[in-house]
Amino acid sequence: MSKENQQTMMLVKSSWQESQTFRMIPTSESCPYVECIYDPSTNVFVIISKITKHTLHMLPKLDEYGQPVTGSKGMKQDRHKIEVFQEFYIEDKIAIKDLINLFALNAKTFDFEEFMISTETPNT
Repeated sequence: MSKENQQTMMLVKSSWQESQTFRMIPTSESCPYVECIYDPSTNVFVIISKITKHTLHMLPKLDEYGQPVTGSKGMKQDRHKIEVFQEFYIEDKIAIKDLINLFALNAKTFDFEEFMISTETPNT
């Protein structure tokens, strides 16, 4: 696959938990990801892929009218098997940059590194 065919996402400015950051959004159906977002508070790049998996989640129990059922200990819950998108978490900044350069159409013109400024003290 050529590099041009892999560039199926676009970098955009965004916010995450009251901080400014960036996201990558798909620009074509052939993109393997739903979205990617950089969390500046943890320096983690979160990738949400189109790959799905089944997981168990506790969800509110509903009555026949769709209203949550409550009991003496609060809201009742049922365990349900639901399909969710597979998520990947990347902490290595070089790997994050490589992925962005591989998939983002505007990687050369969008300054995503301004959001990746670390508060860590460099080793001397």
